[in-house]
Amino acid sequence: MLGDISGLERIYIVCGYTDMRKSIDGLCAVVEDQLKLDPASSALFLFCGRRRDRIKALYRDDDGFVLIYKKLTVHGGYQWPRKQSEVRNLTWREFDWLMSGIDIDQPKALKPE
Repeated sequence: MLGDISGLERIYIVCGYTDMRKSIDGLCAVVEDQLKLDPASSALFLFCGRRRDRIKALYRDDDGFVLIYKKLTVHGGYQWPRKQSEVRNLTWREFDWLMSGIDIDQPKALKPE
């Protein structure tokens, strides 16, 4: 089903600024060249622009790549890590926090064992 990300094994957040004009091929190139990861793997890759009010999510489903674009319509922005050299593997809980506008680095949250 288009847009069903529940079966994906990993969620990667691409830290730093991404040029939001990039399309599927451009984002796949970022994943391959900069992150040294396979964009066709069972993973969701998240990208954010300089304004932090929109994100793009890229993943591969059964017959092609899917690009999801979300723009916030409320005041504020995503709490996005900015160290360009990093890519982070998120848990589903951290993903939920991110999509809710909450910082993914919660120092008082219980860590899964």
